[in-house]
Amino acid sequence: MDAPRHSLPPSLPLRLPDIGNALGMIVLYFVLQVAIGMLAGLLLGVVVGMLHHDAAPGIVQAAMTGADVRSVLVTIVLLGDAAVTLWLVRRFWPPLWSQAQPPGFGFTVPAAAWCALAVAVGLTMPWIGGKLTELLAHGADVPQDVKQLGGEAGLGFRFVLTLVVASVGPLVEELLFRGVLLSALLRRMRAGWAALASGVLFALVHLPDLHWLWYALPNLALLGVALAWLRLRSGSLWPSVIAHGCNNLLAMAVLFASLHHPG
Repeated sequence: MDAPRHSLPPSLPLRLPDIGNALGMIVLYFVLQVAIGMLAGLLLGVVVGMLHHDAAPGIVQAAMTGADVRSVLVTIVLLGDAAVTLWLVRRFWPPLWSQAQPPGFGFTVPAAAWCALAVAVGLTMPWIGGKLTELLAHGADVPQDVKQLGGEAGLGFRFVLTLVVASVGPLVEELLFRGVLLSALLRRMRAGWAALASGVLFALVHLPDLHWLWYALPNLALLGVALAWLRLRSGSLWPSVIAHGCNNLLAMAVLFASLHHPG
């Protein structure tokens, strides 16, 4: 799995992402989620308190812990974190943004065939990964906080949350894992090992959302490797973003279908 090798144009600076600052950017991404979540939660609390200023404290607390308010909070966190992360990456490595092959980040227009293949990968990987997880977990369920929240929220809140989870989330995570990190790893190892390493780390950082269930890791690692393959072979980051988005969209759609047909 060797990617085509391209050197930087002579006019570009030699400041390239290394593994240290790639991992630092990923850590910052998750730290920002906590920080923005605390700030947004405080502001939402003020707004909810103003809207229920005549109500008992218990009612205000119940409103804050309701699925609709929590879905708004998650949406704000994802959008705010994405905006900051995209700005930082563009500011730190501007010449790499639109370069097709690593060390570039691949914000180039891919061929239509790669987009179609990305959709196919995004829709088949959940089934393949799901079978693998079932085998390892012996049929046990793998809960995810976002999917559970989406199932409890109202229809309009579900729609907005699903839209963000299937678009903004994949865009930022692909930039970090198949853009910055993969480019940094390719400076130290061959493409196959770099894809595997980025896929394993991609799986590990999602463990908290998976309630620390280890048997969900191979599924996500396999997805990460497939996304890295799309990124390297297509010469663009967009196919991996599309596949990632389709994967998330299908997961949310299956959840909502199960709510209407619990049997």
